[in-house]
Amino acid sequence: MSNNNSPINSNHFLENSLSKQFYEVIFKRRDVRSQFNGEPIPEESLRRILEAAHAAPSVGLSQPWDFILVTDVETKTNFQSHVSQERKYFADSLTEQESKIFEKIKIEGILESSLSIVVTYDPTRGAPNVLGRHAIADAGLYSVCLAIQNLWLAATAENLGLGWVSFYKEQFLQNLLSIPKTIRPVAWLCLGPVTHVEQTPDLERQGWKKRRGLEEFIHYEQWSL
Repeated sequence: MSNNNSPINSNHFLENSLSKQFYEVIFKRRDVRSQFNGEPIPEESLRRILEAAHAAPSVGLSQPWDFILVTDVETKTNFQSHVSQERKYFADSLTEQESKIFEKIKIEGILESSLSIVVTYDPTRGAPNVLGRHAIADAGLYSVCLAIQNLWLAATAENLGLGWVSFYKEQFLQNLLSIPKTIRPVAWLCLGPVTHVEQTPDLERQGWKKRRGLEEFIHYEQWSL
């Protein structure tokens, strides 16, 4: 296997145009924070993106996801304030060197993006006998993550940016959006048109982490140290 960390430039790339476009979308996808321009999202694009998310596979065909579309400025501002506070809590735990790097990293585009989509998980959907979940309780949560990935790739294919905000307490978001206690908020996603897409992911560009090659993650037959 090649150690090239940019498979999109590989000579082994499939010639079939549909396959090539598929892989281009995968490697073009970025966690967008700073490039939102605030322009409206075409209604047709939003519908296709949500349809793609809803087409994800789910354990026992439970389809345990819901999508809350948030445009209200006051709601977004309240959430952004909460996220800023959580950012401060995290920053206080860092070393001096880590703190200097983290200061340069933007963690959300809540107010700049055109739309926020909150994706939730309902573990009661299809219960109690969810086919395939009896031995792996988190299989339903995995299904929601697959829907999010579909949504993210579809947004990329539509030339829109998407950023996943994770600096929040679930209880705060449940209260903010009146989400029932039985339903878990999984992701606050910022979506919208962007000025451009960065070639290199933000955390890598800012020096927070360095991407490791695929070979480090492949095991054969058994886990080996």
